[in-house]
Amino acid sequence: MSSVKFIGAGPGDPELITVKGQKAVQQADVIIYAGSLVPVAVIEDRKPDATVFNSATMDLGGIIEVIKDAHAKGLKVARVHTGDPSIYGSIREQMEELDLLGITYEVIPGVSSFLASAAALKREFTVPGISQTVICTRMEGRTPVPELEQIEKLAAHKTSMCIFLTVQMIDVLIDKLLIHYAPSTPIAIVQRASWPDQKIVQGTLVTICDLVKDAKISKTAMIMVGDFLGSTYENSLLYAKHFTHEYREGK
Repeated sequence: MSSVKFIGAGPGDPELITVKGQKAVQQADVIIYAGSLVPVAVIEDRKPDATVFNSATMDLGGIIEVIKDAHAKGLKVARVHTGDPSIYGSIREQMEELDLLGITYEVIPGVSSFLASAAALKREFTVPGISQTVICTRMEGRTPVPELEQIEKLAAHKTSMCIFLTVQMIDVLIDKLLIHYAPSTPIAIVQRASWPDQKIVQGTLVTICDLVKDAKISKTAMIMVGDFLGSTYENSLLYAKHFTHEYREGK
């Protein structure tokens, strides 16, 4: 059993961490959590004597050194990331460092903010007749984006899109989206999805920039665009009376 666990803590609501993730936190002797994005409430069930580090103030070398030291002492480590660690979690470099050190680890998935945002809006990304594909991406900022993944190229598919880490560049983003999406395409911004101070702004590609500025949203927000946010779609065949499948005969 691995003594180091990378944990997806969920989007913010402490009840949205998985049961498995919560147990790992409760059993950990050392906790390294992304304090700039993960609320302290997520790790409140820790052992009274657990040592806590906030990775917001640490670099990669410092994080690995803490894990290495804890492992050498036979201690259990919980490395707590926001959302799901496989999406913009920067865990690969951490795992590869542990591989070099011969330290085994486990990854426990979590609820990503793009999923929490859909829940906040009470919308489904994959509605029949509208979209059966979800693109999760970000616009280029300090972190570069591969040429084939430029927003205007992804937008050509007109799928349901979830755009991370980009709300501070909303004006530039909208210009790129309008190359392919119609001006009337619905768009929604969810800031701090599932947190007590969650904020939702909805509009179209034409109106959203002013709405975002009026709401003073400049970070920690999910941008969702596509006709899945609208009211027109086709019902799924899954529950149609005439549809036959392994568990039900059509009528």
